[in-house]
Amino acid sequence: MFKISVKRIYEVPSPDDGFRILVDRIWPRGMSKQEAALDLWLKDIAPTTELRQWFHHQTMNEDVWKTFQQRYHDELQGNGGAVQVLQRHCAEHPVTLLYSARDTAHNHAQLLKSYIVERQGA
Repeated sequence: MFKISVKRIYEVPSPDDGFRILVDRIWPRGMSKQEAALDLWLKDIAPTTELRQWFHHQTMNEDVWKTFQQRYHDELQGNGGAVQVLQRHCAEHPVTLLYSARDTAHNHAQLLKSYIVERQGA
């Protein structure tokens, strides 16, 4: 069973994080590489620039969130290479997916975790 955590990159790194993967396409503002304590920056698994910009220009509501979920899911299905890299790391050790968004409930890292866990046996 995969052990995947999700955490804002601005939180202090912990030994419990395991293998730390930044899943944002853009480097987090004000964060040094040393502070980030990354093991991998997997930017290709983040939403495309087009989807990210669309999402950030919307007023958050359930319809916007559902649309974002579906569009990101579709992108992940077409992004086998990055998904396989993430799955391989999840199979090898505990993983923490790192993101920089302020919204801790409505962000792509949460969706990515669900996507990977759902496909664990596939």
